[in-house]
Amino acid sequence: MQIRRLREERGYSLEELAERSGLSFRGLIYIEHGRRNPGVLTVLSIASGLNVAPARLFEDVFQVPDETETGP
Repeated sequence: MQIRRLREERGYSLEELAERSGLSFRGLIYIEHGRRNPGVLTVLSIASGLNVAPARLFEDVFQVPDETETGP
């Protein structure tokens, strides 16, 4: 997930994102470091706190390969 990259692009600390999203600081740390998988409502809360569409959090997970990279 792209939480850390998006958070840092906006200049938010973990504490600020926790406050903006209504989640706990520790919970965000676990999610950001891949120790916990967030549920749908948590993803929506994080996206809201970052002011992005929820799909933006998964850009690295669901990348569609470029046709030029597939080779023969």
